[in-house]
Amino acid sequence: MDLSQFRREYLKGGLSRSDLDVDPMMQFGEWFEQAQKTDIPDSTAMVLATVAEDGMPSQRTVLLKYYDEQGFVFFTNFDSRKAREIKENQKVSLLFVWLELERQIMVTGIASKISAAESAKYFLSRPKESQMAAWVSSQSHTLSSRQMLLQKFQEMKTKIGEGKVPLPSFWGGFRVEPVEIEFWQGRKNRLHDRFLYRKNEAGNWPSERLAP
Repeated sequence: MDLSQFRREYLKGGLSRSDLDVDPMMQFGEWFEQAQKTDIPDSTAMVLATVAEDGMPSQRTVLLKYYDEQGFVFFTNFDSRKAREIKENQKVSLLFVWLELERQIMVTGIASKISAAESAKYFLSRPKESQMAAWVSSQSHTLSSRQMLLQKFQEMKTKIGEGKVPLPSFWGGFRVEPVEIEFWQGRKNRLHDRFLYRKNEAGNWPSERLAP
């Protein structure tokens, strides 16, 4: 299939240095708030890229659960493919794509586990069914059938009953501490605006404009 003529112009706005906050996390917060107000479906979705021990990359979409000055937090099974690859190589990237605003945010950073207490705090905020799902899914491992998964889920519901679901020892959060953050705004004629922040040894975030 020839897709060479499948294109559109990006006309929704621009990005200049005067628009930027000196702190990229503050700039992220501003753009994230705008995405929320635009009612973008799954605005917390971000593509997480990891690299296996043999150098082969892989990607998947995860959900941002919160962020702060230290970085971006998501949750997963510690025996999942992503977690196993992070164990081998903590260098990862995140990509937020908000096509409705013609924007992307690209994050490069170091992923590390958050504390069990921090994971437990989030785990307890999840719906009970989601808590139980964390127990019954051996994430990324071969599954004989969906029926088997549903059977395990039903068995878990019967076992727990009205009781509380404990935090699995094999489940929790990762925080991606950024070392680079790039803000991309689509522009007409493919002359996009791109600004890259790089964290220096002093902990500051100098930025520079990149060619599109």
